[in-house]
Amino acid sequence: MKTPTLIFLVSLTAPTVTPPRFFRALCTPASPSSVLNPFLPVVSASLVVAQHAAPLLPSLQTNVQIPEWCRPLPRPEYKSLQRVLPEDPWFEVYKVAPGIFAIYEPHQAEEVISYLIVGNKQAVLFDTGMGISDIRKVTTKLTSRPVVVLNSHTHDDHVGGNWQFTFVYGMDTDFTRTNAKGSREDAQAEITPDQLCGDLPKAFNPKTYATKPWKISHFIHDGFKINLGGRTLEVISTPGHTPDAISLLDGENGLLFTGDTYYPAPIWLFRPETDLDAYVASVKRLAALAPELKLVLGAHNIPVAQPAVLPGLVDAIQAVRSSQGVVKPAGKGKVIHSFGGFTFLLAAARKE
Repeated sequence: MKTPTLIFLVSLTAPTVTPPRFFRALCTPASPSSVLNPFLPVVSASLVVAQHAAPLLPSLQTNVQIPEWCRPLPRPEYKSLQRVLPEDPWFEVYKVAPGIFAIYEPHQAEEVISYLIVGNKQAVLFDTGMGISDIRKVTTKLTSRPVVVLNSHTHDDHVGGNWQFTFVYGMDTDFTRTNAKGSREDAQAEITPDQLCGDLPKAFNPKTYATKPWKISHFIHDGFKINLGGRTLEVISTPGHTPDAISLLDGENGLLFTGDTYYPAPIWLFRPETDLDAYVASVKRLAALAPELKLVLGAHNIPVAQPAVLPGLVDAIQAVRSSQGVVKPAGKGKVIHSFGGFTFLLAAARKE
């Protein structure tokens, strides 16, 4: 189909109890994610010390028990990345490639990562995180160009800041439309004590915390392209984790943003909206791109992985569906299934 012309926007200021969860953070990432980033110079030891000298628990009270998932942080993989905006108390921001910023939320168990992708004329914010702190404020410090939002999918931990932006793309699915109405229940489950590593921002009100509704400005489909000026992004529909899941390809620069289709931790495939057949087809499609890629950028825990993870992911999920690998219980109605360095959190009745 013909790619619609993208309208460049003027940046506007926006108006001023669930069951225990399995933590992505508790598992060691698959070995293929440990990669020297080809886009960045080696960071000096002194700079690494300066960037990571502050403890991850800035003012945690001594009478509060530290969650187990929090103890291994900060993750060692971040030591080789170039940190920017170190003064922000909630977000950690890393430049992972020219014009690419990973906006990481390490103080909450999802350890979600959003990406600001900057072109010559405008930028895309690929996901907006938890909505616990002001991600729009971060983006305005990183670029003066207009920012449009595109979500990897519409689970609450990826859309929390959508409401702050004037222009938001959305996949043309009922799942997207429903989630755009906002939600309180999922958001409240994200801020229980076992989900937090350190203090919440001072301006944050936990009693009123919810995923705020947002307006979908333009519906998109597989193959939609966004011209940022000197950088073109292509939407790849990758349903499975959710019906509206997408990946984002920067083909010229060899970058693939995978959302929750791949990240280096247990991949969640247990919720009612998950379609395992669709997931397998999606990861096969991404694996076919591996020879053309330089970096794979997932949405949780660690921002960079090498392209070899993608064919490995295909092998792993197919093995799991053939009842190979190691299976362990992971709470009521769920199992953690491991194979070849990859792990998947599945609904117990749907593991085959």
